[in-house]
Amino acid sequence: MDIFAILSLIGGLALFLYGMDEMGDGLKKLSGGKLETILSKLTSTRFKAFLLGLGVTAIIQSSSATTVMLVGFVNAGIMKLGQTLGIIMGANVGTTVTGWLLSLSAISEESTFILKFFKPESFTPILALVGLLLIMAGKSDKKRNLGKIFIGFAILMFGMEAMSDSMGGLKDDPAFTSLLIKFENPFLGIMMGLILTAIIQSSSASVGILQALSITGLVPVPVALPIILGQNIGTTVTPIISSIGGNTDARRVAMACLYIKMIGVVIVCSVFYALNAALGFAFMEKTYMANPVNIAVIHTAFNIISTVILLPFTSLIEKLTIATVKEKTRKNGKSTETFKTLDPRFLTSPAFAVETSRQLVSEMAVITKNSLIESMNLLGNYDADKADELLKTEDEIDIYEDKISSYLLQVSEYKLSQKDSHEVSQLLHVVGDIERISDHSVNIIAAAKEIHTKEIEFSNEAQREISVIANAVREILSLSIEALVNQDLNIAKKVEPLEQIIDKLNHKIKRNHVERLRLGECTIELGFILSDILNNYERVADHCSNIAVCLLEIDNNSFQTHEYLSNVKETGANEFFENYDMYKQRYSL
Repeated sequence: MDIFAILSLIGGLALFLYGMDEMGDGLKKLSGGKLETILSKLTSTRFKAFLLGLGVTAIIQSSSATTVMLVGFVNAGIMKLGQTLGIIMGANVGTTVTGWLLSLSAISEESTFILKFFKPESFTPILALVGLLLIMAGKSDKKRNLGKIFIGFAILMFGMEAMSDSMGGLKDDPAFTSLLIKFENPFLGIMMGLILTAIIQSSSASVGILQALSITGLVPVPVALPIILGQNIGTTVTPIISSIGGNTDARRVAMACLYIKMIGVVIVCSVFYALNAALGFAFMEKTYMANPVNIAVIHTAFNIISTVILLPFTSLIEKLTIATVKEKTRKNGKSTETFKTLDPRFLTSPAFAVETSRQLVSEMAVITKNSLIESMNLLGNYDADKADELLKTEDEIDIYEDKISSYLLQVSEYKLSQKDSHEVSQLLHVVGDIERISDHSVNIIAAAKEIHTKEIEFSNEAQREISVIANAVREILSLSIEALVNQDLNIAKKVEPLEQIIDKLNHKIKRNHVERLRLGECTIELGFILSDILNNYERVADHCSNIAVCLLEIDNNSFQTHEYLSNVKETGANEFFENYDMYKQRYSL
């Protein structure tokens, strides 16, 4: 095996890994974050969790990706350690699907035409062509992501073929043959598989390399078996690396991955080699050579057998993990706990990262709504302690804006579907509007404090008018936040008509104040405070309108906010004016 064969092997491995990454990325985008969301919820029983892990991993073709997501979920507080164990075992079985796909290369040349068609070199060019056409000509993200899956799979298979071709010269290399014999020692074989998989961080890729090597006809089953077992342990390196910097529960998930694999290897090895010593299995003879199919069989059988043995004992594995990974003393901070869901691990699954950001934005919006309403209540009944509490809440909202905006900007740096890209833009706009509403809450508190400190009071008529517009602001705030939290477009459509009413109320109250001032029924000082309150109310309504318009425009895959506002009376005339007339009667002065 010369330098050119080694370069060909490296190139084939690079294509293999790149193809696997592209295929997984396309599948994740095609799922729109649903796989990850399902993964975080449907774990009520061990068996359900197992099936869930199996299905998701079989689809995305990476147990490492599944376990890394689990580390992120637990670190973010979305899942508990116990929920992840069944999923981890399912992922271990699900990842064996790749080996079966790669075993298609073992189909012989003497096979029938239909069977030969399933050889990689036969169907991958067709997949590559279909994928290319979908990517170039597809008008929707769904078609382009499907094309990406086909292209990724084709590249993966071409990489596998390149690795196989590069190893063809090993048939006549006696040094290589003598080297392989050394790995008949189970311990050395396990260490070899572990190190190889730890380096490339993919058990599917390392199994693929072994399958490619087996095509030479030089790999005995007694050599392949312990290497495969080691490869299963080596794949736990990825979640362990991912857990660095995570909380205690996240590190426990990574350790649970390692324990499940190690315990499985110890049990299977002990029982299998004991039975082999007693019964002498024919396939464990040195002359019995492995091929891609029986490597896939061994890989799958090990994971199924170890899962059957360990699945009933997940609670014991959980206790073992908790006992060995001790809780660290850490500071309790609301901001740290709150923002755990903005986990960098989710950035490789942008659709899910966007969804977790949306949930946090909804939380931020509800806090802001309650804070503003309480600050409005202080205008008639000032409480210094309550005011201080609300000011602290505003500081928290500022932290929300900073954390969420920074995270969304990180998300935007990844390859996003058009839908996810629009949602990131929407959330960035919405976060800004929510933070501005919180700022107006501070201004209203300042006005309430001034009224209390100076012991001044509005006239009965002014109080009545302020009460009317305040009720309108409370309703528009509730409507816009409810529309945001529930993604309800019907509610969002009610916001703009009410915003128009609040504008008119603002102007009319100011005119009425000027008239009272002329008649000597009010003072200039009260006028300044009244104007300040009204301006803040109007700005709050504007921001509520922005939030609602954002929701409506993202549904149309555009952000022509000004165009929407100018055309809303024409495009939805009947609905708009019905709501407008309803609010006009409700908030009449």
